[in-house]
Amino acid sequence: MNKNSTPESPFERCPVTIHDSAEEGALQVAAEIAELIRERSGRRERTVLGLATGSTPVPVYRELVRMHREEGLSFADVVTFNLDEYYPLPRSHRESYWQFMQDQFFRHIDIDPANTHVPDGEVGREEAFAHCREYDAAIDAAGGIDLQILGIGRTGHIGFNEPGSGAESPTRLVTLNEVTRQDAARDFLGEENVPRYAITMGVGTILRARRIRLMAWGRSKASVIAKAVEEPPSDRLPASYLQGHDGVEFILDRPAAGALTRIVEPWRVDFVDWNPELIRRAVIGLCRKVEKPVLKLVDRDYNEQGLADLLTVKGSAYQLNIHIFNVLQHTITGWPGGKPDADDSHRPERADPARKRSLVLASEPQEDILGMGGTIRRLCEQGHDVTLAYATSGDLAVPDREALASLELTHELCPGATLMNGGVPLAELIRALREKDTLDEDGEALRAVKGAIREGEARQSMRMLGIHPDRLEFMRLPFYGRGRYRQFVATEEDRTAMVELLERIRPHQVFLSGDQADPASVTGMTFRVFRDAFRRCREEEQWPSDTYIWVYRGPTEEWGLDQIDMAVPLSPDELQRKLDAAFQHRSQHSQTSFALSEQSESWQRTESLNRKIAREYDALGMAEYEAIECFLRWEG
Repeated sequence: MNKNSTPESPFERCPVTIHDSAEEGALQVAAEIAELIRERSGRRERTVLGLATGSTPVPVYRELVRMHREEGLSFADVVTFNLDEYYPLPRSHRESYWQFMQDQFFRHIDIDPANTHVPDGEVGREEAFAHCREYDAAIDAAGGIDLQILGIGRTGHIGFNEPGSGAESPTRLVTLNEVTRQDAARDFLGEENVPRYAITMGVGTILRARRIRLMAWGRSKASVIAKAVEEPPSDRLPASYLQGHDGVEFILDRPAAGALTRIVEPWRVDFVDWNPELIRRAVIGLCRKVEKPVLKLVDRDYNEQGLADLLTVKGSAYQLNIHIFNVLQHTITGWPGGKPDADDSHRPERADPARKRSLVLASEPQEDILGMGGTIRRLCEQGHDVTLAYATSGDLAVPDREALASLELTHELCPGATLMNGGVPLAELIRALREKDTLDEDGEALRAVKGAIREGEARQSMRMLGIHPDRLEFMRLPFYGRGRYRQFVATEEDRTAMVELLERIRPHQVFLSGDQADPASVTGMTFRVFRDAFRRCREEEQWPSDTYIWVYRGPTEEWGLDQIDMAVPLSPDELQRKLDAAFQHRSQHSQTSFALSEQSESWQRTESLNRKIAREYDALGMAEYEAIECFLRWEG
């Protein structure tokens, strides 16, 4: 899309391109960068790129590396300037952005190291101001940035320009927002280890680039993207300042675009084909706007809220109300595995077979409890053959202090013991752990200890739900063992392991999450490994044709009522049992990577969401429940 492109929606204040997947979006950006480099090299001119870090641009870098190796794309005439760097942080630190760029991009291409620029996280405080001015001066001396790539944070920051940053702000030393530090907590093994400061290009510096491409992948970015694109520019949301740039383009996957008006309420943008999905969304949205249950809506409500066309096409409010009421009512079931010997024509799950092989797949321990702990309990009580499979151990999320406490207790009870029957003496591991810097890479022995902690918590959690530990499987997919947060790469080895699990269990139903997650996250990566394995099984055999795939969400967001295909009500006792089970994952209580506030624990957020969905069903005129867990059926 060129700089003269116009937005596709009157609500969007700048051009937005929506791709079916993050991979497609990344290919677009990589192709544009490659074309720019070749074009300028052909004129014997250098290309100046503004680069970003984090998981968002990683697929772009991987495609550019592929182009370099397979298509001869040369970076010999390329100069780069990175957006930001944590402060204070040495370049040798594994979480430094300098190290990130070496690992993900620079050392794999033919770029001159002297042409790569990353802010210096080790410069003294008294020298920081001068260093920042010199950074901006270096950009100007290089001729300015030809193309700047960006991601976006939950606070709406670009680079590390937090809320309050002005449109003219230069490169500078900044204090990081609490939410930004919470989002980085997993990378740094705890929020307390995340640097409080960073050096960042300013908004003004970014806006001087000739072209800007902001990328966002995953549903977690949808809300902030909608604000950045559709609301007036404000220093409360720095990304919104991009609207005034005539060379900007937002490049999104469908989940990240999910809160844009053209997606949520397309009838406000253009004439639509009123399919069942849009009708349901429109009626539920109308109920919220006028604060009425479905059966109390009248023609006037539809007309006054811009839905007269819906009445014209589909009939009276009375007819629509009855239809949507029945649709919503049919999503609610106390039988997530299907009710035996019952009419299942309006039930989410089939009645047959009466006893199903149910596979619950979680990317890490606790994800399944937070997303569907009550449903797991219900499936077991109703006689289904339930297998709980954890794709990874989750050891990367265990702080050193948790591992040290466990080792010290074990050593006190069993002096002289060794790890894994004859391996590393516990005393030696304890000594090494006490001396270890918090962010040093964990060795194989320590990762085994941390994995055992997570797996032990998972077993105890399942006992709280009445499930025998023998029903748990720990897959330990290789992508997790080889990688780090935001830097995972799945291979054929991962897909083969997933195929083996599916072929061995041959489930009638699978429950998992991650279809709308950032593809570089553990959850997103696990879903994609499952997706590829499931499709392979379906191509090779007939059994998956009868498999229903049910997708649940994480602890920070639930499905919208217009999306839910199955809603499983929980009684007060069932909700409490679920929360008790979630609380068994004690090593995670100190992790705040997904926190919405520093006081908010994952199990508390889960309780709030489950109760909120029940209240929303109640407000639409459904029966009043204590809490509800929700699922969307994925068609594969």
